[in-house]
Amino acid sequence: MPNRDIIVIGGSSGATAPLKDILGRLPSDLPAAVFVVLHIPARGIGILSTVAAAAGKLPVREAENGLKIEHGHVYLGAPDHHMLVVDGHIMLGRGPRENMVRPAIDPLFRSAALYYGPRVIGVVLSGLLSDGAAGLSAVKRCGGLALVQDPSDALADEMPLRALETTTADLCVPGFRIGDVLSDLVREQAGTALPIPPEIKLEVEIAAGERIDSQTLSRIADPAPLTCPACGGVLSEVKTIGPLRFRCQVGHAYTADALAHEQESRVDEALRVALRIINERAELVHRMAEDGRQSGRIAVARMYDARAAEYREYANLIRRVMLESLDPKPSKH
Repeated sequence: MPNRDIIVIGGSSGATAPLKDILGRLPSDLPAAVFVVLHIPARGIGILSTVAAAAGKLPVREAENGLKIEHGHVYLGAPDHHMLVVDGHIMLGRGPRENMVRPAIDPLFRSAALYYGPRVIGVVLSGLLSDGAAGLSAVKRCGGLALVQDPSDALADEMPLRALETTTADLCVPGFRIGDVLSDLVREQAGTALPIPPEIKLEVEIAAGERIDSQTLSRIADPAPLTCPACGGVLSEVKTIGPLRFRCQVGHAYTADALAHEQESRVDEALRVALRIINERAELVHRMAEDGRQSGRIAVARMYDARAAEYREYANLIRRVMLESLDPKPSKH
């Protein structure tokens, strides 16, 4: 029986410190391969490699397309590519962004679940929003183990909280303990393989860059009256176990909170544009009122004065809306 020899780790804001702890506690003879995706800027991989290499006894490599997977190695997601583990090798996918990022955590987790099932241990670390929640659910559905950093220990607790809401985690522990836990778990035999849900395979193919169309999407999602922030296409609600998610016909994917976050940014932008236009309108009408007074058209001047005052009231209303939070922040757990 194989052991649990595929460790997939995902994190975002605040995940670097627990990642260093994890890698620093893994033994040099680790009978497993470790795959890490953090939300990093396109030029940030050098810094991440330096931190990871300094933290652990294991060799660290940036993921390369076609690279053979070896036990005792750590593989880091490459900028602007989804990292997928496919039948003993790494595949770098140029599929659409998920939750506005590439590499995203969910594609890595899904690909590991698809090809390695009960041999997988999924780990979600500190981060904002909910990337990783759907992927961790896929790991569990395919027989793998789910570990989540204790939200009270995370610098940003949103990702751990969303993962715990979505999946019954096998363990929820502070970041400094995860490395020791993994060192024990990888020496256990993997559990029984479970049937692979077909939508997991389809979403892995999308991340790899396979073509998607409305007919393909209809197999896993139903159209919703929502617009994709990335391309303007129609979004469909994904019909799977896990967090509320949406995909467009191009393949862009969003969890509900990531979509709401992106929409809020666009609402703020729209309000700023509206405020500028209304202020300009108020200024124009004010000048028309002045012109009316200078030419002796008092009634016309009064009419334009009233319109200018009305536009200024609209502008003040928009300013008040912009100053208020459009997304009430939950209390810190």
